[in-house]
Amino acid sequence: MDGGTPGQRLDAAQLGAELGERATLVQFSSAFCQPCRATRRTLGDVAAMVDGVAHIEIDAEAHLTLVRQLDITKTPTVLVLDSAGEVVRRASGQPRTADVVAALGRAL
Repeated sequence: MDGGTPGQRLDAAQLGAELGERATLVQFSSAFCQPCRATRRTLGDVAAMVDGVAHIEIDAEAHLTLVRQLDITKTPTVLVLDSAGEVVRRASGQPRTADVVAALGRAL
């Protein structure tokens, strides 16, 4: 997973769901995105394995203001947030489980 958006902070109101107690995996998806489905499974599995980690999936087309604010240019895009909602990692494309776990290490 590549770099983050330093200082960018998101909250439950912006994301439409509660943040994880320890970290949050935010996935921007679109309806016909095949890699988004696999990413949903990967992030869901990781969130289920690690206590206090939430997975929030956001439909990019339905949340264009947030997409523009965060400069999301393709789906899937994954943001890793720490417990305060600050973006600590960002990646585009389908992530591998090991990469997600490693990125979470920066947030926890």
